[in-house]
Amino acid sequence: QGQLVESGGGLVQPGGSLRLSCLGSGNIFSINAKGWYRQAPGKRRELVATMTGDGSTNYADSVKGRFTISRDNANNTVYLQMNSLKPEDTAVYYCNADLVYKLGSVKFYEYDVWGQGTQVTVSS
Repeated sequence: QGQLVESGGGLVQPGGSLRLSCLGSGNIFSINAKGWYRQAPGKRRELVATMTGDGSTNYADSVKGRFTISRDNANNTVYLQMNSLKPEDTAVYYCNADLVYKLGSVKFYEYDVWGQGTQVTVSS
């Protein structure tokens, strides 16, 4: 069974940077990274950034120009580079992906898998 494991969160001052990582681990062949989401206390989970299979990206208006989503297919990892962080970026950040398993020549998919989340706190 595979899973997604986020890391890289923490406490940072306004204007600072963090790089989040989401690693697909376990007995998986690959991941199809779909995006990063976040959820602040008392708020609904919201989209931060998405990436399609061909590498096209999309960002929430609130993070455009500050955040960058990228991936390392060879290492089953998707990243979120966050610059010029603001207090309103404080939230738990989650990655979302489809997991791909391979048995012989046959691929199996586990769709819409979420990681456990990593806390990002922006405060002076």
